[in-house]
Amino acid sequence: MHHEAIVNGVRLHYVEAGAGPLVLLLHGFPEFWYGWRHQIPALAAAGFRVIAPDMRGYNLSEKPPGITSYRADVLAGDAAGLIKHAGVKRATIVGHDWGGFVAWSTALRFPELVEQLVVLNTPHPAALMRELRKPPQALRFWYQVFFQLPWLPEAAIRAFNYRTLGSLFRRSSVRPGAFTDEDIRRYKAAFAQPGALTAALNYYRAVYHQPLRWLRPADQANLRRIELPTLLIWGVRDVALTLALTYGLETWVPRIRVERIREAGHFVQHDAPERVNELLLTFLDGGP
Repeated sequence: MHHEAIVNGVRLHYVEAGAGPLVLLLHGFPEFWYGWRHQIPALAAAGFRVIAPDMRGYNLSEKPPGITSYRADVLAGDAAGLIKHAGVKRATIVGHDWGGFVAWSTALRFPELVEQLVVLNTPHPAALMRELRKPPQALRFWYQVFFQLPWLPEAAIRAFNYRTLGSLFRRSSVRPGAFTDEDIRRYKAAFAQPGALTAALNYYRAVYHQPLRWLRPADQANLRRIELPTLLIWGVRDVALTLALTYGLETWVPRIRVERIREAGHFVQHDAPERVNELLLTFLDGGP
């Protein structure tokens, strides 16, 4: 079922399925709610209520102007607002890529609203700060520097009917056929929505628009600990994020469990959907 809600001052479109404890699925770049197409039916069939929004700026959700509309605190407020809109006290949050960034941010800012946390191929902020001071990870973020430019990234992605999007999905996935022609057509249609491409790039611009003090070791050490049960699922063959980001997280997330999937890349939920679903359901049921 497709719905809309006004939360945190913005209109968000979302898909809902199932009944039971709430699981909030947050997609990343360059996807929309459809990025959870392998997980929504499995979770609903297992007795969970699933809400998968188009995050602000994406597809059918509202696209507020300006870079500051996409700061971490604002995005976390959207997730918190969706949980409250659903009429529940707490929810499990599952996030991938930028959705994973929002999941970490929501757990840090609104821990009282989060039952459990599942993050896919998104580093904890402290681990990212640690590894960005090292060449192997810093060099992989060249595209984020490009995204800071005005209008040129938008023009490059739109060129030749968004051909870059199709190349990104197929280059970043490991399993042959992980993204079909129909899947890519749907992603292109979502980005063709007026204002969607600039809004998606503003997620990246908002990070670097803020003071770079978040790179300092002192800020890394002072991050609040996340005491929630947490599962980190990581596709080892990620082309943008190094495996080093998955180590040494217990300092900030003492109850974390890390599952590394060697036959998957950045889009782990598409490369290994059955394994990801198995891990999700076992974790949500309180298994080891």
